[in-house]
Amino acid sequence: MASLEQGNQQSCKNVELSIHENQLVSMEQHQHPKGEDFNYAKRGQWLRAAILGANDGLVSVASLMMGIGAVKREVMVMILAGFAGLVAGACSMAIGEFVSVYTQRDIEVAQMKRDKRNNSTVGDDEDEELPNPFQAAIASALAFAVGAVVPLLAAAFIREHKVRLGMVIAASSLTLLVFGWVGAALGRTPVVRSAVRVLVGGWMAMAVTFGLTKLIGSTGL
Repeated sequence: MASLEQGNQQSCKNVELSIHENQLVSMEQHQHPKGEDFNYAKRGQWLRAAILGANDGLVSVASLMMGIGAVKREVMVMILAGFAGLVAGACSMAIGEFVSVYTQRDIEVAQMKRDKRNNSTVGDDEDEELPNPFQAAIASALAFAVGAVVPLLAAAFIREHKVRLGMVIAASSLTLLVFGWVGAALGRTPVVRSAVRVLVGGWMAMAVTFGLTKLIGSTGL
């Protein structure tokens, strides 16, 4: 009987220890959720493509419109130049991304074939991991267009020349700050540094385009 009672007591202690350990594990998981272990570097590829496309569209078209505005005062001339830049830039981004991703896909397919010849146990689900060049091309073109439409809308309904140029600069600057903030927030990088870097880069592009176009237009070259 004494041996049976000792066995029951030992079993109860083991159950209590197990419950206590489970509680500790649960508390640790609550204090350190799985989300904190997320590898933000995995976001780098698509985030870079999206931010680069939108930023490129905004800076390219805004700079083009500023350059045209330096020598032409008509609103329709600036709008047509900006629209042409939007279409040309979106097509260029789409074609470039398509060729780049398709090349990457061909390299990965060739590597998979080599691996399959060397090892017959290659997984059947690897095809799902291959990059899609059509999807990448469409995404790049849309991202470029989203950025490019900002200076177009800013200048579309303003007749006064200097006010129109100021609105293009103001709208583009605000959007550049937003792009920098979004990229930093999604990538968990310093927000202020990223936003200022994007903003200063856009200002430089617009200033150089405006200045050089104004110089060439004034000298009659």
